[in-house]
Amino acid sequence: MKVTRAPLPPPTRAPLPPPTRAPLPPPTRAEYCVIACAEAWRGGGEILASPMGLIPSLGARLARLTFAPDLLLTDGEALLVRPDGTPEGWLPYRQHLALVAGGRRHVMMGASQIDRYGNQNISCIGDWTRPRRQLLGVRGAPLNTLNNPTSYWIPRHSGRVFVERADMVCGVGYDRAAELGSTARFHRIPRVVSDLGVFDFATPDRSMRLASLHPGVSVEQVREATGFALAVPDEVPYTRDPGEEELRLIREVLDPAGARAREVPEAARG
Repeated sequence: MKVTRAPLPPPTRAPLPPPTRAPLPPPTRAEYCVIACAEAWRGGGEILASPMGLIPSLGARLARLTFAPDLLLTDGEALLVRPDGTPEGWLPYRQHLALVAGGRRHVMMGASQIDRYGNQNISCIGDWTRPRRQLLGVRGAPLNTLNNPTSYWIPRHSGRVFVERADMVCGVGYDRAAELGSTARFHRIPRVVSDLGVFDFATPDRSMRLASLHPGVSVEQVREATGFALAVPDEVPYTRDPGEEELRLIREVLDPAGARAREVPEAARG
C-alpha cells in the first residue's frame, strides 16, 4: 500500500526586526534657517522661486522636494531645473519678465540695510551724494518689490543691518508702497529671515514684527540686535522644527558638504 504524504510546509522564519537607525543629531541653527526660508514658498503654487544665496537656495529646493511640488526653480539664466540642478524646461527671457511683472515670482534677496517698514538698501552706506561705502547698486530691487512678492535673508542680524531708516531705498517697503496705489498692487513682503528668527509685517501700520525665534535665541537678544523698536507679540513661538525626512534631505541630498554651517556657524547659538 502506497502512502502519499502531504508536502511539508516551508519552514517559517520569524520576521527580521527593522534595521535600527541611530537618532539624528538635533537641528543646527543653519538648518532652522533653511526651514524658515523654505516656508516662504509654502502655498505659492506654480510660481518661479528666485532665491539669492546659499540658505535661501537650499530652502527653495527643500520646499520643492516636500510641500511645494509645483514650485519652479531656475538656474538663474534660461533653464528651469529640478532640485538636483538638472534641466527640466526652458525659460526664455521674455517669459521670465512676464512672470516677474505679473506677480508670479517670489524672490528672496539679501539686504545691506532694512528698516522697520521693509525698505531695503543694497546700494550705498551714508549720503548717496557722498557715500561712505559703495555697494552692489540698486539693480533690480525696485522691479522685484513692486511686481512680485519679495522676502529677505540676512545671515548676520545686527543693528547695522536692521536700521531705523535705510540710507537709500532700493527695495520698496510698505510705507512707500502705500503711496503708490495700483502701481504697487503686487507688492508684498512675506517674511524676513535672519540667523536669529523670522519677521513679518502683520501689524496695523505694517511695521516689522517678530514672528518666531530660532531655538536658543531670546527676545532680548533680538531687540538688542535691532536698530529700531520692533513689534513683539506677548507670546513668540519658536521656528518650527524640521522633520526627520527634511533633515535627511538637507544633510544627505541638498548640502552633504555642509556649506550651510559656514554661512550660519553653530557658534551663533551663543
